[in-house]
Amino acid sequence: MEFDNTLEVPLPPADAWKLLLDIKRISTCIPGAELTEVVDENTYKGKVALRLGPVALSLVGHARFDAIDHANHRARVKAQGSDPKGRGSTESIIDFRLEPAVTGSRLLIHTNVKLSGSIAQYGRGSGMIQGFASQLISQFGESLKAQLAQPPSCAPAGGP
Repeated sequence: MEFDNTLEVPLPPADAWKLLLDIKRISTCIPGAELTEVVDENTYKGKVALRLGPVALSLVGHARFDAIDHANHRARVKAQGSDPKGRGSTESIIDFRLEPAVTGSRLLIHTNVKLSGSIAQYGRGSGMIQGFASQLISQFGESLKAQLAQPPSCAPAGGP
């Protein structure tokens, strides 16, 4: 199943690009996600807890930047996750790119998802998966904007 989402980022494209490639920082903005290991500069392991209708899954997996085009602010991520209890799995290819916008940058995201197991039955014809993805992107965007609104920390507390 394929779908598209758009997100406004209140940074110019060059700054937004650096932020989007900072997985340690942006992983905290993904609802239910936890980064568990940085394998190398392009490969990450993690887990995510999600609920889709009556199905609650805890997926464990990895994501890898398959292609990064710094000059054109484009990238492709391949991700795979599976439920340790065998209730479902997902494979995704996520292409994203930045373009200038009046408020900073517009992030265009194209996702191709393959689902199996319990979660797959809810993706057939109902639009539930696409709605869920849109909601997740929206929550990610709000969390990212809140993080950008926080001033950067200076000296450690109790320091000189």
